[in-house]
Amino acid sequence: MGNTSILQDGHLDARKQEEALAQIARSADRAADLTRQLLTFSRRQPMQLKSLDLNEVIINVSKLLRSLIGEHIVLQTQFGGGHAPVQADEGMMEQVLMNLVVNARDAMSSTGGRIIIETERLRLDPPAVASKPEARAGEFIRVSVSDNGCGIPPENLQRIFEPFFTTKEVGKGTGLGLATVFGIVQQHQGWVEVESQVGSGTTLHIYLPRNKNSVEMAAPPPAKTSESGGTETILLVEDDPALRQIAHDILRQQGYRILAAESGASALKVWRDNRAGIQLLITDVVMPGGTNGRELAQQLQAERPELKVIYISGYNNELLGEGLPLSHNPNFLDKPFSIPALLRKVRSCLDGRV
Repeated sequence: MGNTSILQDGHLDARKQEEALAQIARSADRAADLTRQLLTFSRRQPMQLKSLDLNEVIINVSKLLRSLIGEHIVLQTQFGGGHAPVQADEGMMEQVLMNLVVNARDAMSSTGGRIIIETERLRLDPPAVASKPEARAGEFIRVSVSDNGCGIPPENLQRIFEPFFTTKEVGKGTGLGLATVFGIVQQHQGWVEVESQVGSGTTLHIYLPRNKNSVEMAAPPPAKTSESGGTETILLVEDDPALRQIAHDILRQQGYRILAAESGASALKVWRDNRAGIQLLITDVVMPGGTNGRELAQQLQAERPELKVIYISGYNNELLGEGLPLSHNPNFLDKPFSIPALLRKVRSCLDGRV
């Protein structure tokens, strides 16, 4: 907020403006991440489930993880034989890995240490899980994150997954990292186990159901979609004025013709005057005025079945109720979304690729 005020005064040179904007962007990223963690823990963050190889997810996020922990800590990966197939939300899996690795980093001394990420395919029999309330028999992928840090005292071991519980000093932790991991893993029908010894280190084991659909796992990755713009006409319906204006400006800069509305009722008025030329509807799912995004899309597609639709929302199926399109709809964007993600989704939808 301070950087915004300074920029509005208009007294900064170009270099200082860039620094202020960079700080604003970092603050916005932190706020979005904290909100996402809160939504995840309260089960309000929608999941985008798809077939994943956790080994590939770990490889892809390793560069970011190494930048998070610093050069004084060694990060190692050890993969079991074959793939590590799961049905999961890729962003949430990345968040689990980042939270676990950052937590391990914070347990290290200033002289450094070692973090190991390991995957393994397991078949658990009933006797093996009888003494573990959260566990169950079946086939699972286990992801283990181990460190040789300070370890967790026994009196804290039972509390590490509590939201807002932290032993870090003020300003160094929110107490949401492991709580978020716990919530995400539960949403994916899995569970978490922890082993720790003071002075020797900690290992957290994540158990996720193994995805047996090996055919889908073996399929080639989809081709990258273009983020280039176009000249089509888009009806944009969003009740938040700031988000509506940003999306309007971004899409218009890419060449699209944008017709904006703040509710379902106002969108119907815009539609009546321009229905012949509108090729795409981008609509929030939850809106004031009695007409939600799904109902609006149904009305418009009843008149023009070929109309393409992209839904946006920050809520999940449980909160919205059954029948509203979210996690299983390929033309869905969960808030907050990035500009490239929006442009890719718009172009893919208009081109009929999703």
